[in-house]
Amino acid sequence: METIIKLLRIVGIIFAAALVTSCNSVLDEPPLNTSFTEDVDYSNSNNMIMPLIGAYEAFYTRGWEEFPLMSVRGDDVNHGGLGDQQDFAETDKFNYNKDFWMYNSTWQVQYNDIFACHSAMEEIDKYLQNGANSSLGNQYIAEAKVIRAFLLFNLSRTWGAIFLPTNSVPTDLLVAEPVSKTEVMQHLADQMDEAIPYLPDMRPNQRVDLPGGITKYTALAIKARANLEIENYQEVANATAQIINSGLYKLESDFYNLFKIPGKLSSENILELQYSDFGQGSGDRKGYTFAVFGPQGAFYEPKVAGAEGGWGFYEPSLKWIKFMLDRGEKIRLQTSVLFTPRGIAEIKSDPNYSNLPAWISNETPSGDIVLDYPRAMFASGKHYLPSDQLIEGRTVYGSNNNFRCIRYAEVLLMYAEALTQGATHTGMTADEAVNAVRNRAGLTSINGVTNEQVMDEKFAELAMEWGIRYYDMIRLGKFDELSYEGRIFTADKAFLPYPQNQVDILPGLKN
Repeated sequence: METIIKLLRIVGIIFAAALVTSCNSVLDEPPLNTSFTEDVDYSNSNNMIMPLIGAYEAFYTRGWEEFPLMSVRGDDVNHGGLGDQQDFAETDKFNYNKDFWMYNSTWQVQYNDIFACHSAMEEIDKYLQNGANSSLGNQYIAEAKVIRAFLLFNLSRTWGAIFLPTNSVPTDLLVAEPVSKTEVMQHLADQMDEAIPYLPDMRPNQRVDLPGGITKYTALAIKARANLEIENYQEVANATAQIINSGLYKLESDFYNLFKIPGKLSSENILELQYSDFGQGSGDRKGYTFAVFGPQGAFYEPKVAGAEGGWGFYEPSLKWIKFMLDRGEKIRLQTSVLFTPRGIAEIKSDPNYSNLPAWISNETPSGDIVLDYPRAMFASGKHYLPSDQLIEGRTVYGSNNNFRCIRYAEVLLMYAEALTQGATHTGMTADEAVNAVRNRAGLTSINGVTNEQVMDEKFAELAMEWGIRYYDMIRLGKFDELSYEGRIFTADKAFLPYPQNQVDILPGLKN
């Protein structure tokens, strides 16, 4: 189940390096996107997969700063940046610094990878022009389109109006104008309609050629997300219903391990970033920097001696934890939060929560112990890998784990949300969709589900995942939810300011 990773290791890295080099720093140098293709034999269709592998390599190589920056502003999560990355902490409080390096890096890295996708599509097209299998070539182009769409989706949610590149030439942005968020989302929905007919009709973990790779249902999920952002609820219902009615997906029964090694390429996962230690305790590895989320190393006592801690930059909010306690949650709360003694004491300092369930402890269900550390009172359990799931010899926090991007649980809840917003569809009811998620979490079923109940379920289920909660509250105008724990949110804070480095070189951003 590591075919993509193995291909990246063997052949993709070389090709991806060429792709990334072609657009590195985006506009710092003239485009070089065709120079590395001069010696390519486009009549050898066996190599047509290489540009696609290059696009996957670009997609999987994420900077540690991207996800936290795009996800930290909701009331489900807080920064953990005491004394370090202060502007990250200020971003969480809606105080934005356009000169902050994380803004520029996130913008630049995402666009680098978008150009890499365009370069891959252009290369694949050259194979098609030389007689390669059109069905396979169109599929590969469709996969690159989906990667591009995921990146553009996150950029637009973060910055609103953004550029929509049409080719692999970065300097074209010098004469481009940003496109409104509404136009971006409609464009992405249309792009997914173009891609869907060419994509495999199966789960990612059913693919034999590239296990874990993009399928028709990845595109449908992104189409649903894009339509949700522009409140086109009928199209949300239509897209999510296709995923549900396929009968291919199911909720993983073990919510705790869904986010850990046993949950890699689960039948619940519609899109995930794949990483590997290649079954070895040392040597080459591909990994995400999960240390961002872990408790600070000196204050982490792992069950397996030598396993490393993290940086403490990302924590579940006290508001969210109390919300979960009020609901009588255990499975999702215990999975999603690593507690410290200080954090437990802080919860208990509120008389309404002075008697906590006995299972709330600074020892995880896997036997790792989290002590008090300066940057935060809690850590994200959804980004935690137990030390006893590390391959023997590996010590890096989270090593060998994948990064979940889209889950079937989110699809069910988007479907239910669309129906409670007036959309119609035959088949599963909103009650059934919500109760499937609730029952997995050990909660009883509810009847006559309302939109408010759906949003509460999304809050409980999807906390700390891709800023979903923040963008839901923005879309619904529930700004009071984001004004919590001393924060004051106003509508003008919905988007980050464009990075000053980009404003300085892109005339379209100055307006």
